[in-house]
Amino acid sequence: MNLELIKDFREKLADGWVLGPFMKTCDPGFVESAGYAGMDFAILDMEHGPISVEHLQNNIRAAQVSGLLPVVRVNSYEEISRALDVGAAAVQVPQVSSADEAAAAVREARFYPQGERGVCRFVRAAHYSAMDRTDYFSAANQALVIVQLEGQEAIRNLDEIMEVEGIDIMFIGPYDLSQSLEVPGQTTHPLVVQQMKKIVDKAREKNILVGTFTDSLETLKMWNDAGVRYLSYSVDVGIFYEACTKIRKRMESMNC
Repeated sequence: MNLELIKDFREKLADGWVLGPFMKTCDPGFVESAGYAGMDFAILDMEHGPISVEHLQNNIRAAQVSGLLPVVRVNSYEEISRALDVGAAAVQVPQVSSADEAAAAVREARFYPQGERGVCRFVRAAHYSAMDRTDYFSAANQALVIVQLEGQEAIRNLDEIMEVEGIDIMFIGPYDLSQSLEVPGQTTHPLVVQQMKKIVDKAREKNILVGTFTDSLETLKMWNDAGVRYLSYSVDVGIFYEACTKIRKRMESMNC
């Protein structure tokens, strides 16, 4: 189980911020190395990556080995339980636009009395039935639920979404939000920043934690300064590409 990882993660969030990348690859080596590098979490991406549940469990193992909180961004509500069954410590649910959808995410992620998650103890998260069943069902309800707000409809329904019990973090998807605001890809456009700050400010009033994605150090600092604590910085393949590019340019500048 992930109880110690979850406990440490919540303490870090209470004291400040946490940092982690999205992971598109199916290679657990990328996940494990991110943990050794000091990242706090990795978002294993089933929405925009090729990863399957079979790959997912090995990536989760890699995260646990290196002290990294394994967060899974699912592609559907049906995948929430499957991700948790193989050991996810948190699920991140995209395209949440209403209180009903937010409540459905919580309901699918938690066992009774907090939800209606399908019950099975013969899964990896329960050590394939080696865990005491009572301990497992109680511990499993500690997993974090992160909902992604990505469009104008979500902003219109923001007050109602914030009233849903069981949400641990509200994550703002800047790219989809930019498209919703008719400036696709312009994640630092004034319209996008204005709407994102509106969410951050309202969440602060309700003591709700907020997260977002950034792909530059400048925007990372900007949102950290604004009070965003769950900070996702770039993507494994993008980070690798940038590192390779810098090495190549450095070699060329040395006339090698």
